[in-house]
Amino acid sequence: MQCAATTRLLPLILLVLVVGRTTADEPPANPLKPADTSSPRATLRSFLAATDEGYRMVLAEREGFYTTSERRSSVVTRIFDCMDISELAPLVRDSAAAEAAICLREVFDRIPLPPDDEIPDSEAIKQAASEDRALTRWTVPDTEITIEKIQDGPLQGRFLFTKRTVDEAVDYYERVKDLPYKDPDQADVGFHSWYLSNAGPMIPDGWIQSLPAWTRTRIGGQVVWKWIGLAATSAVTILAMVLSYFLGRRLARTSRRTSLLNYLFTWLFPVVAMLVPLAAQFFIADQLKVIGTPLAIANTALYMMFLLALFAVVMGVGNRIAEILIASPKIHPKGIDAQLIRLLSKVISLVAATAIVLEGGRYLGVPVTTLMAGASVGGLAFALAAQDTLKGVLGSMMIVLDKPYRVGERIVTKNYDGVVEEIGLRSTRIRLLTGHQVTIPNEELARSDIENVGRRPHIRRVTNIRIPLDTPPDKVELAVHLIRDILDHHEGMPQTHPPRVFLNEFNPDSLNVRMMYWYEPADYWKFLDFSQRVNLQIMNAFQAAGIQFALPSSKMIMSPDEHDALPLAGIDRRADSTSS
Repeated sequence: MQCAATTRLLPLILLVLVVGRTTADEPPANPLKPADTSSPRATLRSFLAATDEGYRMVLAEREGFYTTSERRSSVVTRIFDCMDISELAPLVRDSAAAEAAICLREVFDRIPLPPDDEIPDSEAIKQAASEDRALTRWTVPDTEITIEKIQDGPLQGRFLFTKRTVDEAVDYYERVKDLPYKDPDQADVGFHSWYLSNAGPMIPDGWIQSLPAWTRTRIGGQVVWKWIGLAATSAVTILAMVLSYFLGRRLARTSRRTSLLNYLFTWLFPVVAMLVPLAAQFFIADQLKVIGTPLAIANTALYMMFLLALFAVVMGVGNRIAEILIASPKIHPKGIDAQLIRLLSKVISLVAATAIVLEGGRYLGVPVTTLMAGASVGGLAFALAAQDTLKGVLGSMMIVLDKPYRVGERIVTKNYDGVVEEIGLRSTRIRLLTGHQVTIPNEELARSDIENVGRRPHIRRVTNIRIPLDTPPDKVELAVHLIRDILDHHEGMPQTHPPRVFLNEFNPDSLNVRMMYWYEPADYWKFLDFSQRVNLQIMNAFQAAGIQFALPSSKMIMSPDEHDALPLAGIDRRADSTSS
């Protein structure tokens, strides 16, 4: 049942972390033989036999005789098969089950057990069923240790030590540990003591024996030197993760601007930070052999650190993938497409990282429904607190879909005229023609009229050239022809838009010649240079032909009565004026 989990363990019997030869006087066990849990008697016998075998392997190892890993795994599996450990969190299941099994065995070696014929077996269960009474549980006399039949689920039909018995096993041991062994020759003497003080092969026994005596005293269920080792390992783990994180972040910040390749390789630093908690878990559980509540807390904390580091790795990989896509020459690094790619990569990475955290929480023993409910409440609170930001993001999405402007294009909107410098997730930055920078929320731009000057195919000039009202008709006609000749097939003229020159209006004080032409490409400075040359040519042509330009005139009428009535402090001049 727990074979896959127990092979990597195990602080139980858990035994021996060396692989060698099987003891000469014992035949190898069948690794696939399951524990018999068909009745309370069979379960108790299976449990006692499996723990006895584990104890003998420990004693044999002390004498230099080693057992194979397959046999050790088989023994551990048969022990765990006798207990209902289904509700233990996967992260601490092996350690908690191991300690519970050893404590139960220590209890059984100190208290009297009833004879076999007083413990229900399969025949007794069948007999009870034939008499219309179900026999589903049995409690060791004068104790709270109970074996109960599982009614549903994958363990249905098995008689196992109950969940409460497993949870309270350490407390049962604490109550009876001062009692003498019933038969020291048959009991697993010192099994629990060995379990508390042993260490892995990376910590030589000579080092432990050379420590001061006070470091081998027990506080909180384990020896002092393990507390010290646990504290030192935790400090080194935190320091290594912090250094990896900050070093990777610093290198990523600098290399992102200089070398995309170097930036991609900086993801190795968060990967290292992610592996550090796993290494610490191995060292604490398999080398220091920390047990009980401290191990559960350490494993939980390290696993949470691993999840956070994995979260950072997933987000970092998403950012780097986004930068690879943005490095394409078709995408402007400050454009809305680049911002959209970054946004999508963050969203996808966040969803993936959240799924990892939810799965990790399940491994810690927190129900997925609880995690989902917490995530939903947190998401709702975040959405309410970030309404304005979300509006900006939605506005950005509308701009992405409609694409009314791009970085580098000149636009006119909300009385602002300038060049788009950057399109962010929340706002757009525009450099005005005056040199000032203005930031407009994307939400407002998505609802505003936008004139995109930068996308015009050409520049059109429309101007009025006024000549005096008393100019003879032949010279008026000459003036129109002179302008047409100057503009005929002019520089930058689109073939579909030839120039237009007409006498179109009789003004009160002048004749109006309307001149209109188009210039492409829409380079504003080249257009101004060309317009200047056109203006000078028109002036020279008019001067040579004796054609004058009409000067603006105005007419003012003043009321003498009102003027006389004004105070000396000022003059009120009411004028009706016209100008050209």
